[in-house]
Amino acid sequence: MINLSIEKIAEIVNGNIEGFTNNKITGMDGIENAAAGELTFFYSDKYLKYLQNSDATCILIHKGISASPAPNQVFIRTDDPYASLVKVLKYIEKTIKSFKPSVHHSAIIGEGCLIDNTVFIGANVVIGDNCNIGANTCIYPNTTIYDNVNIGNECIINSNVSIYQDVVISDNCILHSGCVIGSDGFGFLENPDDGTFEKIPQLGNVELEKNVEIGANTTIDRALIGTTKIKSGTKIDNLVHIAHNCEIGENTGIAAQAGFSGSVRTGNRGRFGGQTGIAGHLEITNSVTLLAQSGVSKSITKSGVYFGSPAKEAMKAFKMEAMLRNLPEIYDEFKKNRTNK
Repeated sequence: MINLSIEKIAEIVNGNIEGFTNNKITGMDGIENAAAGELTFFYSDKYLKYLQNSDATCILIHKGISASPAPNQVFIRTDDPYASLVKVLKYIEKTIKSFKPSVHHSAIIGEGCLIDNTVFIGANVVIGDNCNIGANTCIYPNTTIYDNVNIGNECIINSNVSIYQDVVISDNCILHSGCVIGSDGFGFLENPDDGTFEKIPQLGNVELEKNVEIGANTTIDRALIGTTKIKSGTKIDNLVHIAHNCEIGENTGIAAQAGFSGSVRTGNRGRFGGQTGIAGHLEITNSVTLLAQSGVSKSITKSGVYFGSPAKEAMKAFKMEAMLRNLPEIYDEFKKNRTNK
């Protein structure tokens, strides 16, 4: 339940109040739907019609917008309304996600574990032997952690997460429900005589550096030998697969259903759209954006925006796509000219 004064919101966002200030804010919604008692924000002219008719009690708005609040309404003017909304959301999150350090009586904890006394461990959590869990980390119910796992400070491990042996998770990481960290890489030897498969032991591990977030039902495979590594600040959406021995660079964003084959290495600040796919053993340099459904079949050595399968520089890909869409008309014109000769 939200219960914020106008003055408190202005303090959070360092904004200037304009208009009626006596009401409390008890909810939040988009500017299309916000009702009396709710906070919203206005950041784009395409929503101007909603601003003019909004029932919201409080609106975060840019300092340069010339509109004025309606009676019983207040504007809080800031340099960036969207960033200001994020500050409010973070403030509220701290109040609703607080937890008290405790270990549920149904949790099972193995031998030789070092668990800070500020940790929360929920119902039916299973923790193997020789695990370390740092300060203020929260592990929600039904999570399973194998032997020799190290989890840093201020981490949030949501329910039904599976963390295999030897995984290292650094400070301030968030793992969402159902993700699997450290499952076996897809490694098999094929018998050329009968086509059967012999499993190759996967004896490496996975390391998540600081401030990494892993989405629900995402899987990150352990290395054959060595480490599958997700570097600091990287954010991974739901339903992503990262195969064995990959290394994903710092501050990279990966959208849902993307797939990285084994031993892919990406640079820093990558942006990979939904359903992108990268073939094995390729390298992608810093500051590369792959638009949705792009397929990479060779290494990318130049920063920029890429699209298509196989992926090409985006402007070239768009021109080729436009030409393909015009092929029926071009062909009809060709037949017509050929007939008239």
